[in-house]
Amino acid sequence: MQLLTGDPWPDLFGQCQREAVHVEVRDTYEVANESEPLRRFLDGETSVATDAAWFVPWASLVREATNRGVKVARIRVVTVPHVDYQRWLLAVAAMNTEAGEDIRYIPRHLVDTNEVPTDDFWLFDEKVVFNLVDQTGHAAGVSAQTTDPGIVEHFRRVRDRLWPLATPYAEYVR
Repeated sequence: MQLLTGDPWPDLFGQCQREAVHVEVRDTYEVANESEPLRRFLDGETSVATDAAWFVPWASLVREATNRGVKVARIRVVTVPHVDYQRWLLAVAAMNTEAGEDIRYIPRHLVDTNEVPTDDFWLFDEKVVFNLVDQTGHAAGVSAQTTDPGIVEHFRRVRDRLWPLATPYAEYVR
């Protein structure tokens, strides 16, 4: 396992050739650049798209990757009813899909808990990357990656089991 410090995402997406798939299993995250947009959303001050400058770097990463033919996808395992953070992510997901992500949702109660890992992960071609967070969901400022074939194959199987159970964003929000 190799620790990645700083902002590894531009390099991870830049090196990716086929797929970047994120499996999210937490209902709440504490991401510094999301705090203010989330607060404004919950206070009803603005629509998500009105003040989306914070989202531009992510959208650029996704567009650059998808323009090169990389499949960028996300599976969100969520508790229903949604917590405030997930309600906000549902509103933000429209921007993700416009950037080129294929986002899908699985209500947590519809999947066997043994099928869902306890930690989020990304599959970037032949590597698995974990976002490391503390118990409150705050980013630890470091990620970990591995190219161990056994670990990569395990997380591919997890993705392959969850993907057909997940509902595409456009259908999920109807």
